[in-house]
Amino acid sequence: MDNVGQLLISGIKGTQLLPEEIEFIKKEKLGGIILFSQNFEDPAQLAELVNSIQKLRDEYPLFISVDHEGGRVLRFKKHFTQFPSMMEFSKLNSPKLVYEAHEIMAKELNACGINLSFSPVCDILTNQENKVIGDRSYGSDPEIVEKYISASIRGLQTNKVLACAKHFPGHGDTSKDSHFDLPVVKTSFDVLKQREVVPFAKASKSRVEFMMMGHLLVDAIDDKLPTSLSPSAYSFLRSETKFTKITITDDLEMKAISDRFSLEEASVLAMNAGADMIIMRSTEAAQKALLAIREALKKRTMKKEHVLEKLNRVEKCKKEYFSEYAPIYIPKIVDSFNTESSKKIMGLFQTIKS
Repeated sequence: MDNVGQLLISGIKGTQLLPEEIEFIKKEKLGGIILFSQNFEDPAQLAELVNSIQKLRDEYPLFISVDHEGGRVLRFKKHFTQFPSMMEFSKLNSPKLVYEAHEIMAKELNACGINLSFSPVCDILTNQENKVIGDRSYGSDPEIVEKYISASIRGLQTNKVLACAKHFPGHGDTSKDSHFDLPVVKTSFDVLKQREVVPFAKASKSRVEFMMMGHLLVDAIDDKLPTSLSPSAYSFLRSETKFTKITITDDLEMKAISDRFSLEEASVLAMNAGADMIIMRSTEAAQKALLAIREALKKRTMKKEHVLEKLNRVEKCKKEYFSEYAPIYIPKIVDSFNTESSKKIMGLFQTIKS
């Protein structure tokens, strides 16, 4: 099975591909790349980087992904519209405005070749001491959060950027940051179903292409394994949201996982639990993960038929959205930035502040 690399999204080191990254992406037929601030100087450079990545594609283009939520979570600064947090948007009580903001985000991202945004945040801010989610959430009421999820997804996906609902089954009732430790959620099973799951079910109905599993220890689902590695959690996601598309882990190099499991162990556990794709922020970790998955297939501790199901989901998504591909024409990029629509929304927030 020479295309298992399709199930991995890996980070890269800088603003240009290194020779070893080129070899890895091409040889392993990697599924996608996740970009961070260290990969960005300006939109033209970003487009050149993306074009160089897509030259290495197999049959279909790679997922080129980023965390692009608005507020504090925007990896790209220069020229990109610096939208306020989604909490600020929710105060205006306008799903239409949320749609328009995500339409602008998508057009700016798409102009540079980004085709997957790890947003919207579907977490409900039920713990006001929760700093890691905080104003990234649309609010503390499931009905309020649900109201904006569909608008976010439509704004992105109707403008050629796939959306990813995160962080299932809900990171809003936590105090720890999974980048540094494993949050423990004591919420009851009934409350999870009636409250936390609501925005994710809305995302599924809105045809979101990805759902991200958070690194959370949710006692009501699995009191031993983090949700990103738990078969019970993936089963809960599928059954409660009726989601049939791609499930993906949060970055497996985050300390909530890496302090408790080796990269190899976490990768195999996530795949066996039900993840279709996994994220590693470094190429070195992605290489280890791929070796571990291949070894598990060889030893038959991972079922080949399950891997084929994952590959089929990924291929189906890419075939639907990426069947026609053309490199980014860099001189045209400038037309997608500093638009009248962008100025209008940002002007509105400036007026409110003053």
